[in-house]
Amino acid sequence: MVSLRTRARAITLEKELVSVASHRRPKQPSRARVTVLTTAAAAAVVMSSQAANAAPSEKPSKDEVKAKVDKLYEQAEQATEKYNGAKEKQEKLQKEISTIQDNVAKGQQELNELRDGLGSMASAQYRSGGIDPSVQLFLSADPDDYLDKASTLDQLSTQQVDSLKKIQEKQRELAQQRSEASEKLKDLSATRTELGKKKQEVQGKLASAQKLLNSLTAAEKAQLAQEESRATRASERDALNVNVPAGSGRAAAAFAAAQSKLGTPYVYGATGPSSFDCSGLTSWAYAQAGVGIPRTSEAQTGAGTKIYSVSQLKVGDLVFFFNDLHHVGLYAGNGQIIHAPRTGTVVRYESMNTIGGPFMFGVRV
Repeated sequence: MVSLRTRARAITLEKELVSVASHRRPKQPSRARVTVLTTAAAAAVVMSSQAANAAPSEKPSKDEVKAKVDKLYEQAEQATEKYNGAKEKQEKLQKEISTIQDNVAKGQQELNELRDGLGSMASAQYRSGGIDPSVQLFLSADPDDYLDKASTLDQLSTQQVDSLKKIQEKQRELAQQRSEASEKLKDLSATRTELGKKKQEVQGKLASAQKLLNSLTAAEKAQLAQEESRATRASERDALNVNVPAGSGRAAAAFAAAQSKLGTPYVYGATGPSSFDCSGLTSWAYAQAGVGIPRTSEAQTGAGTKIYSVSQLKVGDLVFFFNDLHHVGLYAGNGQIIHAPRTGTVVRYESMNTIGGPFMFGVRV
């Protein structure tokens, strides 16, 4: 039989072995830890997959930048013509308001003189023994009411009736003028707001275009400049070999004025003589010929007789481009024009085929 001492030692040894085994067994991760690790691993796989498949970003080519810049310049010119229209309207409203205000001041003076005349009549009657009831009515606050009452009483002389009618007419005239001035002032406020918005729009388009141009290398910028220079020289040669007569003496004078400004910089909203936008150049050129035409390209379409065939155009005719007529120049013959193209350029010759928009018609002033 196994002694009690031996059995006790066996039990103690077994407990020590169990304890050692439990310390060596790896600790199992919690359920939450397993979830976090799994999610992170999946995300890492997705990101690495996307990175492997993503195409490297490519810098736009010189031609792509030029196309985008040209489109922005076109949009800027559209906004510029609307800006010009709002500015012209503002100036017109200011003149009209000033005229009305002058008329109101003059009319108020005339009304005061008429009222002073009535006061003198009342004073004379008072000194001679009291104011006649008819004159009391005559001086009432409501001339219309007085006329109604006096006509039934037959208390007015012909001179008194005429004087009162003049007061009535002057009061109505002043009320109408003040109302008209008030409406024009509202219109002026709205026009100024529109002017500010159009100015911001133009500046935004030009800033975007400049940002794109700044993305080009120095070599690419130089290439674009050379391309434009070559095109301008070619157009100039074609225009100088022209055999097309001028549309009229006025057109010849306007064309000569435009030629004198070749090389002058384009500035939006400018009307010369040191800078121009497209309609600013044409309106300035015709002004030098003694002919006043509207400020904006769209309004200039009504300055004369429309010519729809290029073959019938003559030197000095106004020529319009794009469906909304936002660009205008002067015909130079042989399919060339003189115009102020856009920001960053100067007044120059250019082929009608390279304007960027369709020729719509010409106008012979």
